[in-house]
Parts: sequence; C-alpha cells; structure tokens
Amino acid sequence: MHPTRHAPALPLRRLCATLCVLSLSAPALGARTAAPVPAPAPEAVAAQLRDAALAGHDIAYAWVSELTSRFGPRPAGSVNERQAAEWAAARFKELGFENVHIESFPVTAWVRGAESAQIISPLTQPLVVAALGESPPTPAAGLEGEVVMFASFDALKGAPAGSLSGKIAMVARRMVRTQDGAGYGAAVVARIDGPGEAARRGAIAFLLRSVGTDSHRLAHTGTTRYVDGRVPVPAFALSGPDADQIERLAALGETVRVRLHSSASYVQDAHSQNVIADVRGRERPQEVVLLGAHLDSWDQGTGAVDDGTGMAIIIAAAKLIRDAPQRPRRTVRVVLFGSEEVAQPVAPYGAFGGHAYAGSHKAELATHVLVGESDSGADRVYRLELPQAVVQGEFAKTALRVLDPIGVFGTLRPPEDAGTDVGPSVEAGVPAFALNQDASGYFDIHHTADDTLDKIDQEQLDQNVAAWAALVWLAADSDVDFRTRAGTSPPQP
Repeated sequence: MHPTRHAPALPLRRLCATLCVLSLSAPALGARTAAPVPAPAPEAVAAQLRDAALAGHDIAYAWVSELTSRFGPRPAGSVNERQAAEWAAARFKELGFENVHIESFPVTAWVRGAESAQIISPLTQPLVVAALGESPPTPAAGLEGEVVMFASFDALKGAPAGSLSGKIAMVARRMVRTQDGAGYGAAVVARIDGPGEAARRGAIAFLLRSVGTDSHRLAHTGTTRYVDGRVPVPAFALSGPDADQIERLAALGETVRVRLHSSASYVQDAHSQNVIADVRGRERPQEVVLLGAHLDSWDQGTGAVDDGTGMAIIIAAAKLIRDAPQRPRRTVRVVLFGSEEVAQPVAPYGAFGGHAYAGSHKAELATHVLVGESDSGADRVYRLELPQAVVQGEFAKTALRVLDPIGVFGTLRPPEDAGTDVGPSVEAGVPAFALNQDASGYFDIHHTADDTLDKIDQEQLDQNVAAWAALVWLAADSDVDFRTRAGTSPPQP
C-alpha cells in the first residue's frame, strides 16, 4: 500500500466546530447601499468544494479512525454493527444533517467461530485458512479427505457427477492484478458458487486459493451462495503461499490429504440496519442524489479500507456541500448500508441493505435522480463514468473541467457495475455514476486481517472527497435529467 500520512486524532465534535471552508464563505456584509453580490456559478462552487477537500480538513480520516477504533470489525447482524449504526446516526445529527434515522431489517447472521487446517499426508503441515462466509461448520472432530485440484472454476464444473465423492475440491486459480479491479470479477465466481458445484459432484468440503493479489500468508474470506437454503459444504479460502504448497506437492506426484475444522454458527433472528441522512435541497427536495457505502465489515480486520473509507468519503463530501453558503437545489442523501458483506435473505427484505432500501423506498425511487457508491478503498479516483444520457452533454464537459485538475478523466460509457448496495436501486431504474479508484493494491488486503487503519493514505483519501464533493454538487444543483436525455449545462443563478 501507499505510505501513510497520519492525521491528528481530532474528535469529530471539534472538527464540526472548526470545519469552515474559507473559500466558500458568503460575502461579508458591507454598507447598506452596497449592491448585492451574485452567487457564484455552480461550476465555480464545485471547484471551490474540490479545493476545500484537498486542503485537508481531516473529517474523512477522523470518521474512519473513530469508527474503527471504537467498534473494530462490524459483522452483519452483530452488536458491533448495531452500535456503530447508532453512533453514526448521532454523528450525522452533530454534523447538521437532516432526516437522520435508522431503518432495520432482519437477517440470518453468520458467526465464524474457530477454524484450522492441516496437510496430514504425505507429512503434517499447518495451513493458513479462513472459513468462507455462511459456510457451515465441520463435525466437531473436523473432517479430512484427499484434495482434488482444479486449475479453474470451469474445470470444476466440468467434473462428472459423483467424481468427488468423499473428497475435497480445490480451485487454484490466481486473481490477476488490474487497475480497475476487473481481475476480481473473473476470480470471485469460484468463491461464490464453488461450494455448490463441489457438493453437486459429491465433495465433502471446498478449498479455494484466496481471491486476492498479495503473496502474504493471510487468507481472504468472502461470501458464498446458498443452495436450497444453505451453503452445502464447509468451505475455506487458503492463503496464497499455502495454495502454492499444495500445488507443488501435487506436481511432485503426491496425494495430498487435508484435515479441516470449523465451528461456524448462525443467528437466525438477527437484524441489520441502514443509516440515512440528508442534506435537504433548497428548491426540489423531493429529488434525491443518493451516495452509498456500507457500514458492516468482515470480522478479521477492522473494516478500515472495506468500507470505512467509503463511508468517510461520502460523508465528508456531503458535509462540505451542506456547509456551502447555499444548499444545492436537490437533496443529497447519504446511506450507510448494513449487511453488505455476509447475510442471507429474510423475506421480504432480500439479502442485504441495498434490497431493504430499495424495497422500503420503492415509491420514492422515481424521484431519485442519480446514485453512486464508494466501496473500493481509498486510493486515488482516476476515472469518471456517467449515465449514458449525459456522457456527451454539457454536464459531462463541466464535470470533467472540474475534475481534470485532480487527475480524473472521463469515459463515454455508463458504469458496468454501480456497486452491490446501490444495485437494487439501479435495477429499479435509478441512473448511476462511478468515480473509479485505482484498485491496483486494494485486493492485497481485501477481506483479510490486514484491513486496518494504518493502510489508509490520507492524501489519496482527500482526493476522493474532492472528486465526490465536486461531482455531487454539480448533479444536485442542476436540472439535468440523467435518465432520458443528454444533460444541459448546470443552470446559472
């Protein structure tokens, strides 16, 4: 990861009192006969918000620092997640947001328990593993079996029915490092659907080379998919070096046997929650620009990068907009989604906070004009993607003029994947934007015990806030229709 610039550990209350954006200050009161000073154009305000964020007011870093220090990991449905949500709602009120409330929904929570793994043949060797989310426990004494290795998920799917009876399936595919994170999508399908495919062929357990780009002896956990109401077999991610070890033994002609143990369990009557806060629009408050990130995290680290920084980015951007001399025309809504990482459906809410929000706000989605999600860490934003309706319009040109000085370029395409949490709203017809971050190093620590506060580079975090604040202001203070036509220029006051 990038070198870290540590910020002073200032409480948010003090930051709220001192967060004054000098470049955005309203004109001082002059003589009674002085002519009124016209409000600055939206593009000028966006540039001022951008520059204010780059000045380093530290609200984003302070948010993620206090969150991860107070609550640590925040697994979906846990006490930590619930108390973090209550803390966040209180902080929103202190920061001056409106319509602050918590919306709860039921989930089936998963608790990791203890886990271990060893090679037991040809000789005993310890393995570093992490049980995959929602994976069932092994028998109390563990289970053991011969490992059958597959170079890819497709190779596993090509195995005949019954061919893995009594054995442990292992997919050894490596994730490819890319700037846009595309290697993740290609590799993660094996983690999500591997246990089900292994079980269909008679396997008693499933192993996976961790979906990550590092070479550290840390396992990357992650969610799996239910089949007929459950994950059918115990499933584990291996650290990269341990996957290498099994591969080398197999290449030497050895039959590798492994013993696995997990005491994972489920909480059937758990609850998660979304935290909602608004910067109310001055002219068309019913029209909403929605900013999303997720509050929950995996249980091994403290969820600093995934997704403490995502929350911090959108909150700090919305706070800058809220403190501008004039509110935007439309409402800016921040949603901290619950249960993004791991939980299973409880009717009628769906699997996670994104489904719960889209269901509870179904009648309002027609007036949600734009939505975006921050959930790829805190490295620099390098690319803007906008809805197809505006990619060649004046709105896009204005946005790129404001974002170009901080190294953000545009693409003439809408986002391929707006994000897990906002996905249900996008499916319901809300247009999406994306501020793509450099993901080259993100998957080194993704879903590992190494996801901690010290991995955050504050200068890059501030650049994210700058990009979000500027773009969201332009969208919220405009009359652009992001659904159906090429956007017009942001209106002049």
